[in-house]
Amino acid sequence: MKKFLLIVLVACSAVTMRGQQLAVGTDGLMDLMMIPNFGVEIGLGRSHTAERSVLGLHGFGSYHPWGKKVRLLGIQPEYRYFFSGRAMNRWFVGLGGLFTSYDITWAGKVYNGTAFGGGLTFGYVFNVTNRLNIDVHGGFGPIFYSQKEYFEGDFYDVDYQQNGVLTTNAQGYTLLPSRIGISLTYILK
Repeated sequence: MKKFLLIVLVACSAVTMRGQQLAVGTDGLMDLMMIPNFGVEIGLGRSHTAERSVLGLHGFGSYHPWGKKVRLLGIQPEYRYFFSGRAMNRWFVGLGGLFTSYDITWAGKVYNGTAFGGGLTFGYVFNVTNRLNIDVHGGFGPIFYSQKEYFEGDFYDVDYQQNGVLTTNAQGYTLLPSRIGISLTYILK
């Protein structure tokens, strides 16, 4: 996952910044759930199709929100196409990814693993001022997971060890929301 994060960051920094829009933002729904997050969006250019496109990178993480045993760290790259003819304005459709690592204890059960996936995102951007936007979006897609899943107090360290290495005992995929939120975005440039 660290290599993928490095590749995404290098790819985002490789985009030349001649006249493109640059925006930063946060997802209000994640903030309400006590999951700190931060996003960056870059307009891709001035050509006919690129002026309608945005490349975004959203990161989030949390450690023991609500007093629960939850550790969560993730990243969501996304490409958006705006139908209005202008980036960061009105209706859009996006194609995004999700990469996350988690360790959650919920109702006596422990889930510790990684998940990745992708999906389609649909949304609308409300322009509050020339620089301030409210972005409402929702998306779904397949999420693949590989995790250690056991009840608190189980002897997981002994039961699922092969050649001295703990193995995952639950893996698969499911269709889930890949991104849902109401973001507050500020256009820097």
